[in-house]
Amino acid sequence: MQKALLICLLIGFSIQGYSQETPLETSTTEINFKTKNKGKLYFYWGWNKAQYSYSDITFKGDDYEFTLYDVAAKDRQNPWDADVYLNPTNITIPQTVARIGYYFHDNWNLSMGVDHMKYVMVEQQHATIDGYIDLDDPLSEFNGVYDNAPIYVDEDFLKFEHTDGLNYINLEISRVDNLGDYLKWNSKKIQLNLLESFGAGVLYPKTNSTLLSKKQNDEFHLAGFGLSLKTGINLTLFNHFFVQAEFKAGYIDMSDIRTTTSTADSASQEFFFFQRNISFGYIFQLVK
Repeated sequence: MQKALLICLLIGFSIQGYSQETPLETSTTEINFKTKNKGKLYFYWGWNKAQYSYSDITFKGDDYEFTLYDVAAKDRQNPWDADVYLNPTNITIPQTVARIGYYFHDNWNLSMGVDHMKYVMVEQQHATIDGYIDLDDPLSEFNGVYDNAPIYVDEDFLKFEHTDGLNYINLEISRVDNLGDYLKWNSKKIQLNLLESFGAGVLYPKTNSTLLSKKQNDEFHLAGFGLSLKTGINLTLFNHFFVQAEFKAGYIDMSDIRTTTSTADSASQEFFFFQRNISFGYIFQLVK
């Protein structure tokens, strides 16, 4: 009888212990570290520093057609001034980047933006010229036929800039991965994202050119197309505010550059560019 009672008590304690443990176990849920970006909209604004490869530039008109080979160019950085860099009304003065995008997947977004770069041909440089110049002025020092001849390019011969600017209007598709998803940390307050992008778009420059003393064109003009690749890192705070640093490289082909007020005058060039960008932005849930 005592043995039977002892067995019953042990069974009762076991059942009670199991019944107490079961709710605790079922109430524990595994933390989901997967970032949910689908349906979010973001925008940012920032600044860029650019470098350009050497370029062959061809100039055509009624009385000339020639190519300058291996022309060097640089960007144009403005000295720091809060009114220049932070005032939206002066947005075209510094070299800027601006973009708006939408996440159609947790890791993928499509965006549209403008890279406002500045392209300045280095003044007073040696180059090679091939072609001819036959201006109405018979005393012009530049008249002649050139066969891969050396030439000293100064402002009397040519000043050539896309400084208002070298505007690359482009679409990008981007892959974004939050490192917290892989390292299993909670990213509600801090996210560290890696991104890779492919972009394509058009060039809409305002070219400042003084060619053989002709009157320069002063209009924006659709001049060609560009392709680009980008990689970067994004630090997002409290799910909304972010700072983003990028490296961007691309190819530009401008086959129809306006150089003077005459539509008979044009230029064409191809070159590669490399950018370093820093920007600040905001992201929010647009669609659930």
